[in-house]
Amino acid sequence: MISESGACPVPDGELHVERSGAGPALLLVPGGTGAAASYRALAEQLATRYTVLGYDRRGHFGSTDSTEGPLTVARHADDARAVVEHFGYSKALVFGSSAGGQIGLELAVRHPDVVSGLVVHEPPAVGLLPDADEWLEFAEEQAALSADGDVFAAFQGFLGSIAGAGLPPLKTVRLPHEHEWRLLFDRELVGFYRYLPDLDALRRGPVPIVLTAGEGSRGYYHYRPARALALELGLPFVELPGAHLAPQRNAKAFAEALNTVLADLVL
Repeated sequence: MISESGACPVPDGELHVERSGAGPALLLVPGGTGAAASYRALAEQLATRYTVLGYDRRGHFGSTDSTEGPLTVARHADDARAVVEHFGYSKALVFGSSAGGQIGLELAVRHPDVVSGLVVHEPPAVGLLPDADEWLEFAEEQAALSADGDVFAAFQGFLGSIAGAGLPPLKTVRLPHEHEWRLLFDRELVGFYRYLPDLDALRRGPVPIVLTAGEGSRGYYHYRPARALALELGLPFVELPGAHLAPQRNAKAFAEALNTVLADLVL
């Protein structure tokens, strides 16, 4: 249950923000189409131990953006810091899945002073993979489809690549939340796939980080970057229940496992 919601001013925009629960601050960085609501069930589970901070990503749902062109991972990381500080915290634990994981990594690079610990779930850091070119081309293809006006085809292609996603039953021709998907494909997706964190900065930095992936994602491209990054940096890698969308679709079991990972980070 949300105990507080409001607006956080950021350069060239305003973020819809939410807070619930009690305990140490825990920021949930949204992936996908950037909705705080995508983590609502997870936040309810985590709020028994943490003060959970959520927000709509810039330009999505209740958040605004007056810029044009690509929305970079760096800008999203600056926004994430703004959310933590908006609620009066100097530091927070951070969890991000998918694109939210990429933002969490950049937050640890750019603003390590506000991150007391970071859990990253299945970030699409495909540049770490031997078949990186294939996945970068995939992202560019979805962006091209959307730019040509076929955002539904981009949506189909994107969900078809994700373990445990599946196409929802669409009762109409119109795509639900079409604006949000168009924004993702037109201004964010390629940047999220091209992004690679500064590995030296993460090695030297003070932020404890755990890389995670879903048991149900084994064999899929989005499982492999987390494991590759953990090996590259000598960081822990943990399998969590479910597949790519487990934080949304299997919130109770996912939160129980995530609580264990978070507890180890703050010891």
